[in-house]
Amino acid sequence: MNLTLTDLEQAINFWRTRHPSTGEEQKLCPEANALATPYAQMIVLHMKQIDVESLSDQAQGALAQWRQLQQPATHAE
Repeated sequence: MNLTLTDLEQAINFWRTRHPSTGEEQKLCPEANALATPYAQMIVLHMKQIDVESLSDQAQGALAQWRQLQQPATHAE
């Protein structure tokens, strides 16, 4: 499965909103930090997409959690 730069940007922004940067250095939360590396790589290498399986385990976990949290909640009636 491939991700676009926009997908990564949305996931990073989600995590930055959920866990804002901290300290004087404005350190990113672990999830946003894990996604920032492939995001930067895509920009530098002018990549349109990146394979999810090529990402670190931490980045894949952050993406999976982001996707799960983006799905509308279902309620049993």
